[in-house]
Amino acid sequence: MKYFITGGAGFIGSHMAEALAKNEENQITIYDNMSTGFMQFMTPLLGKSNVRVVFGDMLDAEKLSEAIRGSEFVFHFAANADVRSGLLHPRKDLEQNTVATFNVLEAMRRNGIRKIAFSSTGSVYGETKTIPTPEDAPFPVQTSLYASSKLAGEALISSYCEGYGFSGYIFRFVSILGERYSHGHVFDFYRQLMENPNELRILGDGKQRKSYLYVRDCISAMLTVIQKAQSAVNIYNLGADEYCEVDDSVRWICGHLGLAPDLVYSGGARGWVGDIPFIFLDCSKLKALGWKAEVTIKQAVEKTVRFIEGNRWIFEKR
Repeated sequence: MKYFITGGAGFIGSHMAEALAKNEENQITIYDNMSTGFMQFMTPLLGKSNVRVVFGDMLDAEKLSEAIRGSEFVFHFAANADVRSGLLHPRKDLEQNTVATFNVLEAMRRNGIRKIAFSSTGSVYGETKTIPTPEDAPFPVQTSLYASSKLAGEALISSYCEGYGFSGYIFRFVSILGERYSHGHVFDFYRQLMENPNELRILGDGKQRKSYLYVRDCISAMLTVIQKAQSAVNIYNLGADEYCEVDDSVRWICGHLGLAPDLVYSGGARGWVGDIPFIFLDCSKLKALGWKAEVTIKQAVEKTVRFIEGNRWIFEKR
């Protein structure tokens, strides 16, 4: 299969590229503008005869269309994932998430490509009253520009599936942890503790409940769905069977580092506008395909901390 991966130099995208490239019969094209991706994440791929890297922006529709030509399956990971700062630059979510997804779909249509996998988010459910949340839960009012832009991307994909005969695989992730992680709460807490091991500032009250998924479990889940699901539009939650409080994650991180900082909380149940106090997805539809997570949330947090410890260069790059 000839695969095209947007954001293939990023956290999840580079793991997918590496997994697909293990089969030397696959041809992989990575498309990335390197705004949040890193050459270091592609180290296992560089030099492989079945991997091609194209440096380009998702908003350059012509270059994107040229680079995608000849592909058969698209993994669309490229996105602005800075949820917390979305209100500081509202146009970025529109352009980098919604418009970029439209550009991918148009490039596919122009080049006769009919299969796409899309990294959406569990945040599209907002502050739902249905916990754990299944794929068919009603959508409440959206609380973040990030979630809104991803939901718009989902709608575009569904419309292209209906109108142009595409096959779409839409994955609503919880937050992903693991090697090559370069933004999010573990990253932020580690950076703070590096600067001041005696104090840790936490947005919210520490009681926010979140589910997380280890990155390699995420990759295996996506590939399981693509192999086994056959509908025109396939929407699947990706997450673990458990959740933790932010305070739990703080305890695991500090315990691994051997630190006992003073904890300083700011805000109430929501750390910022758009923060969802409780995210826990019902993944029974995914598990019915025979998939299960291999790594617990605690193990995923600890694996993430170990990765950051060995790759502090990320702080300078970010």
